[in-house]
Amino acid sequence: MTSTAHSQPGAESPTRFQSLPFYYGWINVLVASIAMTATLPGRTHGLGLITEPLLADLSLTTTGFARINFVCTILGAAFCIPVGWLIDRYGVRVILTLVTLALGVSVLGMSHVGGTAELVLWLILVRGFGQSALSLVSFSVISKWFRRRLGIAMAMFAVLLTFGFIGSVLSMGVLIEKLQWRGAWNALGWTILGLVPLFYLFTRSTPESCGLAGDVERDDGGDVEGNPPEPIDDHAMDEPQVTVSLALKSPAFWVLVLGSSIFNLVWSGVTLFNESILSARGIDAAGAAQMMAILAGVGLLANVVSGSLANRDRMLKLMGSGLLVLAIGLFAFPWIDSLNGARFYAVAIGTSGGIVTVVFFSAWRHIFGSQYLGRIQGTAQLATVLASATGPVLIAEAEATLGSYDPVFMTLAVCCLLLAGVAWLVKPSVGPNRGR
Repeated sequence: MTSTAHSQPGAESPTRFQSLPFYYGWINVLVASIAMTATLPGRTHGLGLITEPLLADLSLTTTGFARINFVCTILGAAFCIPVGWLIDRYGVRVILTLVTLALGVSVLGMSHVGGTAELVLWLILVRGFGQSALSLVSFSVISKWFRRRLGIAMAMFAVLLTFGFIGSVLSMGVLIEKLQWRGAWNALGWTILGLVPLFYLFTRSTPESCGLAGDVERDDGGDVEGNPPEPIDDHAMDEPQVTVSLALKSPAFWVLVLGSSIFNLVWSGVTLFNESILSARGIDAAGAAQMMAILAGVGLLANVVSGSLANRDRMLKLMGSGLLVLAIGLFAFPWIDSLNGARFYAVAIGTSGGIVTVVFFSAWRHIFGSQYLGRIQGTAQLATVLASATGPVLIAEAEATLGSYDPVFMTLAVCCLLLAGVAWLVKPSVGPNRGR
């Protein structure tokens, strides 16, 4: 079989990578989890840490900031498309380095904001380079390296990320208390900039660029990762290579996008307004905090289990299962009248989150291949960011209009149930690869 490792731009001497006692892709998993943790300033829960002092500092109202945040999130989502193209063109190593640099500079700029116009500019950049671009590059760092064990790799990534987010939130809380929001945000910006050289040193774009075969199997079932006699072209191992236009015509693509989007819509709404939502069912603030802990803990367990099950043939069925569990949790909400009922609801939402997260991170490589992975994932990421921005607005407006969260929860439950059924029926076959 003809090797492509030495013909790729930026290909390195394979000796040091082949001599390692482990597959270098696992280093990329660690890098990706750190990079995704660094998206904190561009995420709702990260911005939530400084919202109140920011509003007081700039004399903004909650409603005014909510509108600014919504517009900035939508505009920032557009960063996914060009960044996805750049990943495919230049590789994850270069783009991860540049996006992290841009995010660090944007966070520093936001820490010195003096008015509403400046806030809009820097918030677009922080949302765009953080929540959108760096998130996209982070899971591409793994997807470009794994195929056979992609589900396990993404499950490990999700587990590391959970601890990363918990640690970063707690650390930022301490910094904000000591340095005020501007000092803490400034320190965060410099911390992100400090990751730039580390990412460039330790990240590699593909196994082939390092003279490795990749996480694939030979026809006889033997593992070829590590140090084969001759590096093997991953693309030749019967992996589908689907163009963006063909992916967009695929039912599998839209099931994955819509399923992930409706989950993100629900998740962003129920976590942002967690206390208010549960207080409507008679659960106090302490109980609401307990539910957030359950979401995180159950989500971790679901990450591991779904990661061990994830492969190309099961991917859509896993998405369907995650949506079915989400529908059950949403259907149960109007009947919550005790702490145990709230725990059931939290377990359902957390389980769904663990499943859908692993599917969203790993499905694209399994079903569409690696050649156009950045662009395909970028399109999907754009849709999910838009859904995340819409979720809190939709749930808050529905409650304000109807006087209850119940109708919107029931409507979303029906939508999840219908999508779950479709996900179980659709096959993960696309274009010329159909029937494989």
